[in-house]
Amino acid sequence: MTLHATAVPFKDGASTLFPGGLPARGGVGLKPEHFREIIESKPDIGFFEVHAENYMVDGGPFHHYLGRIRADYPLSIHGVGLSIGGESALDRQHLDRLAALIARYRPQSFSEHLAWSSHGDLFLNDLLPAPYNARTLDLVCGHIDQTQEHLRCRMLLENPATYVEFAASTMAETDFMAEVLRRTGCGLLLDVNNVYVSCINRGRDPNAWLDACFASIPLSSIAEIHLAGFAQDYDSSGASLLIDSHGSPVARAVWELYRRAIGRTGPLATLLERDNDIPPFQALLAEVSMAEKIMYADAPRALSGEVCA
Repeated sequence: MTLHATAVPFKDGASTLFPGGLPARGGVGLKPEHFREIIESKPDIGFFEVHAENYMVDGGPFHHYLGRIRADYPLSIHGVGLSIGGESALDRQHLDRLAALIARYRPQSFSEHLAWSSHGDLFLNDLLPAPYNARTLDLVCGHIDQTQEHLRCRMLLENPATYVEFAASTMAETDFMAEVLRRTGCGLLLDVNNVYVSCINRGRDPNAWLDACFASIPLSSIAEIHLAGFAQDYDSSGASLLIDSHGSPVARAVWELYRRAIGRTGPLATLLERDNDIPPFQALLAEVSMAEKIMYADAPRALSGEVCA
């Protein structure tokens, strides 16, 4: 039996997305290097995910191949440019392009980041963190409400990869996200690699972060998981710094954290992200197979009410 993540409509209306959500299987980010192989071989894979901003044009080869692949597979659209966590108003033209893209492909899921990347007319090629306090909470909730109302669908919010903590923060990250989900009706995209990277960089325990997340956020709100590889660098003092690079296989520690998460949630749509140093498609399929092996090996414990200690 194939299990599916539950798709809960956002608070103010019916969703335009296909019902049922993404299948509780492994998926990968769709890359042009693999277009032809996917079409020719039709691999046994749960879903594909694309970055919305790569498809915000009317035509071209990307749309040609995505249309063919979308006919055979579920689709997740993942945004990186809305600047949900920013102080500036959301870009209405960007929202219009997102709405057109969603209407064109009717994905099973749309997600964005708890981060900001623009301020006024300045656009930055990065996903930057914001302090967790009442002012940011109001901004983020307002932006999510606007996005969901404009797109007519429930969005998922992804926890960020961070490298510093703000003195201005007055809330724990998990409490902040729980309140955003409560106020807006959006769902959570749980990026397990981001949890690991952020906690190690800030001297926190990733397992404790997960425990706090599951204590404050209903499991039904978690609709997708992301996994990725990180790179190791060093800061100016020589201390180790983990970078959310998406350029290497998933690390063993992240797999173990994923196992712990799946032990609580049961099977969920799980994306293997790879945006740099793209490997052969078969290498990505091997990681998908690993994710599905973990999610269904640990599913009976989660579904029977048992949890990880």
